Amino acid sequence: MEQQIDALIQYMHEKKNTSTNTELSYRRDLIKLADYLQSTLGKKNFGEVTGEDLKSYVQHMFDNNAAPTSISRSIASTKALFSYLLDQGIVKEDVALTLKSPKIEKKEPSIMSKKDVMKLLDQPSGNAPKQVRDKAMLELLYATGIRVSELINLKTSDVNLSMGFIVCHDAHKERIIPFGAKAKESLMNYLSGARDAMLEDKNSQILFANCSGEAMSRQGFWKIIKYYAKKAGIEADITPHTLRHSFAAHLVENGADLRSVQEMLGHSDISTTQIYVNLTQSRLREVYDKAHPRS
Repeated sequence: MEQQIDALIQYMHEKKNTSTNTELSYRRDLIKLADYLQSTLGKKNFGEVTGEDLKSYVQHMFDNNAAPTSISRSIASTKALFSYLLDQGIVKEDVALTLKSPKIEKKEPSIMSKKDVMKLLDQPSGNAPKQVRDKAMLELLYATGIRVSELINLKTSDVNLSMGFIVCHDAHKERIIPFGAKAKESLMNYLSGARDAMLEDKNSQILFANCSGEAMSRQGFWKIIKYYAKKAGIEADITPHTLRHSFAAHLVENGADLRSVQEMLGHSDISTTQIYVNLTQSRLREVYDKAHPRS
């Protein structure tokens, strides 16, 4: 079973141009499925699996209080697997077709106030290489709205300081994102000495290195942002994605063109970006209801 899962992941990588995170998530979900099918139901290969077997696994996840988002992702992984196995002639029918994902309640994105963003960005204020690096990372993240995975994978060649933009590479295309004076200043300060002080290999193209001089991990940056949020006295749960949401919401709130925001965020569908307009309108309504004497 594991070999067929790996074959699917290889197919996704080569034919679908999927991201590393997607591939890791699919593989993790499918290994759990295979373990359940083998250890609980005694299935030796996917050709023996029935639709009822898959439904029992979904119920197993519900019984173990898995989050609806996790169950939905697992079902998507399962559907992708059996569709692939059918195409390859490994199974005679797609027994995953009848699986239905649970309804997921859409939550409004978590947005920081501009005041809290400024407090967060002001926290790394020292001259030590780590603090200079942290300042540059936080400023660039808020200035561009890129994902944390995109941030930690940036190379020095992706940064154009003179023109004030970065080239961001996602799973499907490249996009050019401008940044402002504050991010430029922080990047120049970092590149003028702090980066070399942190790098193990001076010929490395890594833009942001960890304290071991190697590429930073998502978990590493997660800890950084948590540390500075606590230091700033921000009680809300702040994640790297919170800064991405805040970047978009603050742009829209200040009148930015929605198509431009979509392009900078790398959204394939503008309806995904539309949520920030709805959020801004919702906040305006709330302010109006609280403040207008005849509301």
